[in-house]
Amino acid sequence: MAAVAPPPSNVMESTKPGCQRKCGNLEIPYPFGVGSKCSQNQYFNINCSIFSNPPKPYLLHTYENYKYEVVNISETQIYVKNSNAQLSMACYGEGFANMTQNSTLDFIGSPYALSDANQVTSIGCDDLAMLEQHSNLTNNGGGCASYCSDIHNPVGVGSCPGMGCCRTSISKGGYLRVKLFDMRSYWERDNKLFWCSFAFIGMIGDYYKFNFSLYHLNYPTTILKYYSKEFMGMPLVLDWSIMDYNCTQVQNSLDYACGKNSHCIDMDARLGGYQCRCNNGYKGNPYLGCHDINECEEPNQCVSFGTCTNSPGSYNCSCPDGYYGDGKIYGIGCIPVQLAHSHSKLAIGLGLGAGMGLLLMSSTFWLYKFHKKRKDKKRKENFFKRNGGLLLQQQILTDQGILEKTQLFTVKELEKATDNFNQSRIIGQGGQGTVYKGMLSEGKIVAIKKSKLIDENQVKQFINEVVMLSQIIHRNVVKLLGCCLETEVPLLVYEFIFNGTLFDHIQDKTDEFPLSWNMRLRIAVEVAEALAYLHSATSFPIYHRDVKSTNILLDEKYVAKISDFGISRSIAMDHTHLTTLVKGTFGYLDPEYFQSSQFTEKSDVYSFGVVLVELLTGQKPISSAKTEEERGLATRFLLCMEAENLEKILDPQVLEQGKRKELTAVAKLAQRCLNLNGKKRPTMKEVAMELEIVRMSQTHSTACETKYQDVQLHKSKAILISDDNYTWTRTSDNIIQSSSDAHPLKIRTV
Repeated sequence: MAAVAPPPSNVMESTKPGCQRKCGNLEIPYPFGVGSKCSQNQYFNINCSIFSNPPKPYLLHTYENYKYEVVNISETQIYVKNSNAQLSMACYGEGFANMTQNSTLDFIGSPYALSDANQVTSIGCDDLAMLEQHSNLTNNGGGCASYCSDIHNPVGVGSCPGMGCCRTSISKGGYLRVKLFDMRSYWERDNKLFWCSFAFIGMIGDYYKFNFSLYHLNYPTTILKYYSKEFMGMPLVLDWSIMDYNCTQVQNSLDYACGKNSHCIDMDARLGGYQCRCNNGYKGNPYLGCHDINECEEPNQCVSFGTCTNSPGSYNCSCPDGYYGDGKIYGIGCIPVQLAHSHSKLAIGLGLGAGMGLLLMSSTFWLYKFHKKRKDKKRKENFFKRNGGLLLQQQILTDQGILEKTQLFTVKELEKATDNFNQSRIIGQGGQGTVYKGMLSEGKIVAIKKSKLIDENQVKQFINEVVMLSQIIHRNVVKLLGCCLETEVPLLVYEFIFNGTLFDHIQDKTDEFPLSWNMRLRIAVEVAEALAYLHSATSFPIYHRDVKSTNILLDEKYVAKISDFGISRSIAMDHTHLTTLVKGTFGYLDPEYFQSSQFTEKSDVYSFGVVLVELLTGQKPISSAKTEEERGLATRFLLCMEAENLEKILDPQVLEQGKRKELTAVAKLAQRCLNLNGKKRPTMKEVAMELEIVRMSQTHSTACETKYQDVQLHKSKAILISDDNYTWTRTSDNIIQSSSDAHPLKIRTV
């Protein structure tokens, strides 16, 4: 493959006086230099090797053992290459241990950082290239998998990405480590297709392309020779800067590197450092000092009969006698004075007429603006009254504590926060309205819900709900900050939760941070405790009425928070249910509520039971791929429970990570929550307590001795969950015998 040179630099041209200007075919601009006296410091010292023809420049001081050949130097980047440093390789099987190497690029502490123009290319079959990256402030990683779908006829030659080759980008940073792993054990392959695989770091795109042959991977002795040559022209791109300080810290110090007529610019905040640029109207090397550009030597500055006069950083044009103007081609130019006099009277008349016209237009415009402003104000007042604003003010006067918890936002504030409710700010849409992400003037990120039209007959109830929800203080309930009543439909302002919905994390199989069984159990406990709080710990019981995994948000620490109280209702203490139109989400609806239209606290319990099954199985609440009978997840789960075949429906990750007794207990609890008879369902308080007991048992697992095949399970009485159909039977105060050891996780109902 012939190497194609990167784009040439024509920005920095000068070197330090008395120093070598070029090494071979490459110009070395200051702060780089050949020799320590010709560079800004040791890190910019270029070694010009005379043992090649033409001579080759090398970068030595990078905190690594490698020396890099310098391909090009631009205003912001330096292109280098060292095929050994850029290459990772792994050969599997006996005798190949010495043919394995990881690529580690470490520039931390130097003025260089890996540019995001680089990519990692991995070639091989059933191999995973793992990336570990660090910068001064952040750590991250990534990777890609290269595989061959047809093991009997793998593609021999190709381009990347494609069969046998994958590619992934990297982030800017000072450290990168690439390691290769064999994935054949995951795919149950008996034999490795090719003995070796490798990954290469470098700039790929319009300037560097390549083709590869997989068949070379069966000959490890030729890999370094063949692929080093193939990738020889692919450079590693490094961002460079004058290190350690930013412009504010360094401008008044003796170490300030910017020369005369130049200015300082900060580089990436994560990497630190700064660079210098020539001021406008100047050119040259900003580290040695920039000189004035004589614009008068350049064409098309002034009109042909004008006079150009250069000035420091700028220029002026003047007109000859009998003309006036700025004399510039792209300005007014030069206008004859006589032409101006001949048109002066006409201009005066036109000016007076235009002035009167402008005065009339201006008056009309301001009258229109005044009328429109007054109309908008009246309109907002009407909306405010219609949406219950007067009632809310009355509530605030009655209880001043509400004022501290319920903020009344103006529509202007929220329009500014959402860029006039721009569609790009939409983060969710549902049956109750649209949710926008916004930023308030003080910088606080919020979620703004634009509700659908509300019935004017329910305004009092709506305001009571706003006041009620604003006073809910629970770590697992999304906080309502306030509302805006100046619009046609009310706007509700909530705290913003950054990590998305529980549904997304359950269903996203490629999630970089998958939910472990311990996390799922903790989330279940948190949601159950929040619902129990709403049902029994508030001044009036609150029924959510739309409990589902998309209404459970996770914050940056994966703490669960219940959201979307759009159809929630509070009820009087002496009532047990609400009789309403059936509302909710199919798949989570309580069948009893669906038939009777009477929503009770047990209806929320049923919906939570579906969420609990989602956590156990990783499946969606409704599946169009199933038969009519098994379309609902709740039905499929209950059928598996009745068939004593729980493991069939459990998420493989949950099955692998969870302990038998924990999974059985949680599954039985979900089964009770989904009982078609609401009276036989537990309360949310009981659900929360039982889930917490299961979770606490994890921390005390060392006190439990589990033996299979005629074994006994030692637990305290508190671990037992009372249920007539529970598979464990108590034989003494502290011993529980298992009746299903031969078939783990199969549950027997009697």
